[in-house]
Amino acid sequence: MMRYKIVIDSCGELLDEWKNNEHFESVPLTLMVGTEQIIDDETFDQESFLKKVAACPECPKSACPSPERYMRAFDCNAEHIYVITLSAELSGSYNSALLGRNLLLEDHPDKKIHVFNSCSASVGQTLIALKIQECEEAGMEFEKVISTVERYIESQNTFFVLENLETLRKNGRLSKVKAFVASALKIKPVMGSTPEGNICQLDQARGMNRALIRMVEQIVDKTRDSENKVLAISHCNCAPRAQMLKKVLEERMKLSRIIVLDTAGVSSMYANDGGVIVAV
Repeated sequence: MMRYKIVIDSCGELLDEWKNNEHFESVPLTLMVGTEQIIDDETFDQESFLKKVAACPECPKSACPSPERYMRAFDCNAEHIYVITLSAELSGSYNSALLGRNLLLEDHPDKKIHVFNSCSASVGQTLIALKIQECEEAGMEFEKVISTVERYIESQNTFFVLENLETLRKNGRLSKVKAFVASALKIKPVMGSTPEGNICQLDQARGMNRALIRMVEQIVDKTRDSENKVLAISHCNCAPRAQMLKKVLEERMKLSRIIVLDTAGVSSMYANDGGVIVAV
């Protein structure tokens, strides 16, 4: 019997070493661009997706995995099963995972399954999975892993800066006038997560580079005991920008490790072309 399994909805990016590791499974959301449905799994093509989003006048949308799909992921020989979903304030994925857990427990009432609401997304979920793996590899008991990781989630912060405001405009988060003025003046909002897992604006600056500097200032200001923390960056089609951000953060902070990943499907939809997300 396997000791543990970590299930992550596909908003969370997987490390390369997790992709063929039986301890990890990504449960895909479905992306909708116009009338086309795209499964957010290993077949996701970011370049093609971004072109489709840019060409479609409608706002791209996502649909969370079904409870039955989650149940299939939980129906395995692992002693401890942990689930990490994107923020319950942004998606129905968390509630769907809870329903999937309850469905499996009807037939297997002794199964140990815990669903974590990440209160984040993207690499925020990645870091939570990394924390669970660390706790399990250290031999922690199931309940101790849960309490340790819940405390970690409470301490975590997520930040992002978007090059393109179109998805926010199409989603109704920015008025057409505000989006036009922001675009015309090249104003980039620095966004972050609230403790409850909602999105808030932290700052803004004119131009992408200045906005990234403001984001770095927010990260430095809000991160305690950074030398003991792993920081993760995900980027949507802008690897040089992510590497530049990594270099600046290394100069400004002492960190245990910095991970840089490409955004998968759901994160690409929200970040849009040129967006950068940071979690720590």
